Amino acid sequence: MKTVPLHTELAATDALQIEAFTAWITIQKGLSEATRLAYERDLRQFAQFLEGQGLALANPETVSRKHIQSYLAHLFRQGEAKSSMARKLSALRSFFRYLLRLGKVKENVAAQVRNPRQEKRHPRVLTVDEAFALLDTPQDMGQDAHRARLHCRDIALAELLYGSGLRISEALGLDLDDVQLSSAVLRVMGKGARERMTPLSDTSRQALAEWLAERPLLASANEQAVFVGARGKRLGRREAGRILNQLCKAAGLDAPVAPHSLRHSFATHLLSAGADLRSLQELLGHRRLSTTQRYTQLSLDHLVKVYDAAHPRAKDQE
Repeated sequence: MKTVPLHTELAATDALQIEAFTAWITIQKGLSEATRLAYERDLRQFAQFLEGQGLALANPETVSRKHIQSYLAHLFRQGEAKSSMARKLSALRSFFRYLLRLGKVKENVAAQVRNPRQEKRHPRVLTVDEAFALLDTPQDMGQDAHRARLHCRDIALAELLYGSGLRISEALGLDLDDVQLSSAVLRVMGKGARERMTPLSDTSRQALAEWLAERPLLASANEQAVFVGARGKRLGRREAGRILNQLCKAAGLDAPVAPHSLRHSFATHLLSAGADLRSLQELLGHRRLSTTQRYTQLSLDHLVKVYDAAHPRAKDQE
């Protein structure tokens, strides 16, 4: 099939088809706004590809398994990461499953296409010493009151990601009434709008208490978010990423870590200390135990690296 450049505008019928699907799946699955936007982007990109093939998303019965395979091949030639290709394929499977329910197609052609083989990539896992160095990053005594206030916020955020294993979206989504310092628990809204109660470590509770005492001097009126940015509104993911990078630099770590690395470090360190998988599943908010079991391999990989680096007979004798 001949591939032509993707157009920037969609036909109105295609746009309506995508809008109807994203509205339906948001209601049915309780997806976050970020996930809804990702589905919309992925489907718009596929619709643009179909236009180049003389097809339309508004006529889904004309789309075959080969068209989807051709689309994935196009993405591969464009240098798309395999993880992104797998996510886009997942969006197409959900879309065609929705159409199948409505009787607009006779089969889910996207379900007939295999996921691209993924590279095994794990987020960086901090050592316990690195985690402590990050969380104990001292405040610059020369900072003004505003910067000192932000430092309280930054440490409180990092403490929650590592101390309670929260996803960054969960931490940033916290409202004031979700925090119960007296009982040391948080009410967390996880994926799929699933609510759970999460314990606070002593250091997390202390860091949160210090930040909440400073927060009124920074937050806008009527803002309910626990974590707010310099302008007083709910803190965004990009700014949160910069915050962690700055903490890593101040702590003297070799490389910055992504917010999700603190969650992975939380899980790996608990497993290393003897936590059972069922308890860890509850703490992480995983729906399936199989998702939590991935951390056992991650923990084992980490132990093997430590062994190879430290044991005198781990390496070939010269």
